[in-house]
Amino acid sequence: MKLIKNAAGRLVPTIVNGKKQIPFKGINKYKPKGHKSGPPLRSCIDYPWDGNKVQKSLREALKKAGLKDGMTISTHHHLRNGDALTNILFDTIKKMGVKNIMWYPSASFPVHEHLIKYLEDGTIHHIEGSMNGPLGRFVSQGKMKGMGVLRSHGGRYQAVQDGEVHIDIAVIAAPQADPFGNANGLDGPSACGLLGFALADSEYADRVIVVTDNPVPFPCVPWQIQGNNVDFVVEVDSLGDSSKIVSGTTQVTKSPDRLLIAEYVAEFIEAAGIMKNGFSLQAGAGGTNLAFSVFLKEKMKAKGVKARFMRGGSTKYLVEMLEDGLTDFILDGQTFDLEGVRSMRENPNHVNTSPFTSYNFHGKGNFASMVDVAVLGATEVDVNFNGNVVTHSDGYLLHGIGGWQNCLYSKCTILAIPSFRDRIPVIVDEVTTLVGPGDLIDVIVTERGIAINPKRKDLIKAVKNSGLPIKTIHQIKKEVDEICGGKPAKPKVDRNKVIAVIKWVDGTVIDSVFKVKE
Repeated sequence: MKLIKNAAGRLVPTIVNGKKQIPFKGINKYKPKGHKSGPPLRSCIDYPWDGNKVQKSLREALKKAGLKDGMTISTHHHLRNGDALTNILFDTIKKMGVKNIMWYPSASFPVHEHLIKYLEDGTIHHIEGSMNGPLGRFVSQGKMKGMGVLRSHGGRYQAVQDGEVHIDIAVIAAPQADPFGNANGLDGPSACGLLGFALADSEYADRVIVVTDNPVPFPCVPWQIQGNNVDFVVEVDSLGDSSKIVSGTTQVTKSPDRLLIAEYVAEFIEAAGIMKNGFSLQAGAGGTNLAFSVFLKEKMKAKGVKARFMRGGSTKYLVEMLEDGLTDFILDGQTFDLEGVRSMRENPNHVNTSPFTSYNFHGKGNFASMVDVAVLGATEVDVNFNGNVVTHSDGYLLHGIGGWQNCLYSKCTILAIPSFRDRIPVIVDEVTTLVGPGDLIDVIVTERGIAINPKRKDLIKAVKNSGLPIKTIHQIKKEVDEICGGKPAKPKVDRNKVIAVIKWVDGTVIDSVFKVKE
């Protein structure tokens, strides 16, 4: 395998799964040429005149869709760890004797550990999508036949739109659908809010199968997925366990250290002058971020400040801010709890969005750069403010990118992180895996102090007399190294075996993930 050094100084392969790659050229240095991809033309005369596209089984729908060896099959992750359909899908593919499938999920979860046996027996050749938990560990050990490709949510849409990934068959889990294929995630036993991560799949795949456990008569409205893009509809008993759709990270932290981090973030946003009428915000759903939302809410109430919009992942805390009149809109990309689902059903200003509108880098603009402040997490950061969200310091691939990379384009990007986890420093000399360049990361907030990127002289000036514990990143790192008894050991990896690559938002390769030595 030939590895070359990209503009970030990282060694990356020139060929991935038989496809030529473009190494990362730098922030905003690569622009695509050509035209958008597109699905085959279809005609109404090939579909039922009565609009009923219902098939008797998933197997029958896959057969009619022309399933064969080597195809790319896509799924979405709005059902999160409650998803049963993806496992049923590959059980069916296995029984049909089809092999070497490239699985293209918008994300995976621990529930998908079920699929490891299909990676082992060749039913699935490789995964291009987040490989969380058990799947990430399996891939890190070099056991997957092909190479993994990790993209941001926007990068996934971009890859399909640009023709980098061609989806042969998209299988869309729909909590509510009609016989024509119109679908949404708002109602039914598996209600998950929205289906935005399946939008590209429905628009660009050769064949589209909508699977529902809550069939309704035509028309299913609002139609987040349009039936005109759907080939077949399948009814099943259950799409999964609705109780597990709720994210495991949607509880406000009780950790004193993390509560302090959350308070520092809210205080920084106020002190920097970001919190003012008409501002915009995006925050994740982790315990620290949720606590930050609570602190910020009280500050906004006290000062009479109202946001124009807040970007979701929505949670009950974001919903409370909408319903308390603290923001005009929630622009939601993913619903993290059932209060978010309810709000999307009931509140016209709780708007479903997709990676196309929110994050797609090869569009005529997107929402990410319009956000005043984004508060995110990370597994590691380094002294140059580079960020990592996919591996830990032991080199294991255990997380996906999600919208993290895309959010770095906000006007102020804050990483709210503990200074160490399990006595392993989070601030390191060089991140194990480069996922986000330091030029786009503005502030690091830890329980031991706040480090501002030296390039953001405006922020440094704004909080100079705030009383906040502003330190250099080197000062914080020195304190943490002393507490933890030194720097973490470098992970033991095989530099001759790339098991996955990390794509930047523009489709170029920003870093490689290497096989972990046992």
